[in-house]
Amino acid sequence: MTHAIEFDEVTQRFRRITALDGLTLRMAGGRIHGLLGRNGSGKSTLLAIAAGFRRPSRGEARIGGQPVFENGWAMTQVACIRGPGDTIEHDWPDDRVRHALDFASGTRPHWDGDYADELLERFGVDRRKRLGSLSRGQRAAVGLVLGLAARAPVTLFDETHLGMDAVGRQTFYETLVADVARHPRTVVLSTHLVDEAAPLCDEVTILDEGRVLVNDRADALRARGAVVTGTAERVDRFCVGHRVLAERTLGRTKATSILGGIRDEERARAYAHGLDLEPIGLQDLFVHLSGSGAASATGETTTAGQDRATGQYSATGETTTAAETADTADTEDTAETADTEDTAETADTADTAETADPEETAEVEVRRTAPADRVADPR
Repeated sequence: MTHAIEFDEVTQRFRRITALDGLTLRMAGGRIHGLLGRNGSGKSTLLAIAAGFRRPSRGEARIGGQPVFENGWAMTQVACIRGPGDTIEHDWPDDRVRHALDFASGTRPHWDGDYADELLERFGVDRRKRLGSLSRGQRAAVGLVLGLAARAPVTLFDETHLGMDAVGRQTFYETLVADVARHPRTVVLSTHLVDEAAPLCDEVTILDEGRVLVNDRADALRARGAVVTGTAERVDRFCVGHRVLAERTLGRTKATSILGGIRDEERARAYAHGLDLEPIGLQDLFVHLSGSGAASATGETTTAGQDRATGQYSATGETTTAAETADTADTEDTAETADTEDTAETADTADTAETADPEETAEVEVRRTAPADRVADPR
C-alpha cells in the first residue's frame, strides 16, 4: 500500500518568520523522494506537517487524499524519524535499545520485529545497550531501524542518517532501496548529502525560502546540464558559450559542470577531441538553483556566476563571500528555531559537519559559480 503526499497552499509562520510560504506540492506514492534545501529553507517544518506533528498556519497537508492533522487513520500510515530518532530525541537515556523497539512495536501497526532485529545486526547495534551510551552513529542507526522496520506506507527521514560514517550511510542506502522494492511505500529523504543520495531518488524537490524551487524526476534534473572531462585546454575550448557552474582540476585533467543541453553536433565534437560527457551532478545543480554562495564543507569556494562566452561575471558585479552567506544562513535558520518547541525539527549542524570527508577533496581544486539572478538575499 502506498499513498501520495499533497500540500495545498501550505503556510507556516513562527511569530514574524515565515518558514513555508503558500507551498503547493504533490509527492507521488510508491517512490523515493529526495528533499533538498539550504538550512532554514523549511524542510523539517514541511515533514513535521506531513506527519501531522504540526497544524499549518494556513493550507492543508493530505496523505492518501485525507487531511493529516488530528486524523487517527493518517497517523497509522506515517512514520517520521527526526534526527537520530524520536525515542532518543525525547531523552530516555536510561532505556535500552530493546525498549525503543518495544515502544515502536506497540505504536506502529505495520511493525516488523524480525526485520528490526536483522537491521540491528546489520548496523552493528546491540539491543541490550542503553540509549544514552550509544555513539552518534549508533543513535542514527537506531533511528533508521525505527523507520525502516515500521514499514509505514509513508516513511519520512529528516536527516536521520547524517550522524553515520560513510560505510553506515551506504549500508542504509542499499537497505532502503532493497526494502522499498520488496515492500513498496512512499519515502521522503531529507538530506544535505546531495550527490551521495541522488542515485536513490526517483524524484527530487528543492525548497528555497519556504517555496518549491524545483520538483522533477532526478534523471530529468541531471539532463539539465553536463560534466565535461578531459585535458584542461580542450575542456575550456568546448565550454565557450556555456554557463559554467563548477570547475575541478587535478593535474592536467579538468572536469567542468555546465548548464544547458548538449546538441548532437557538440556531443560528436566532444568525443572527437577525447572529452567525456556525463549528466550533471545534482550537487552542482542544487548549488546553482538555490543560489548558495557559501563555501561548502569540503572547502569549495563560490563566486558570482561567470559566462564562458564573455569571461565576465554577473551583471551585479558582486562576489558572494563565505562570511556574507554565513550571515544569510544564520538569518534563515531562525525560521525553524524561533520557537523552542521547534528545536527537535532543526538539523544538527554538528552532524552535518562530521559527515564532511576532507579526503575526498584534499587534492582537488574546486571553484563553483552561482547565477547572477540568485544572489543570496537575507531576510
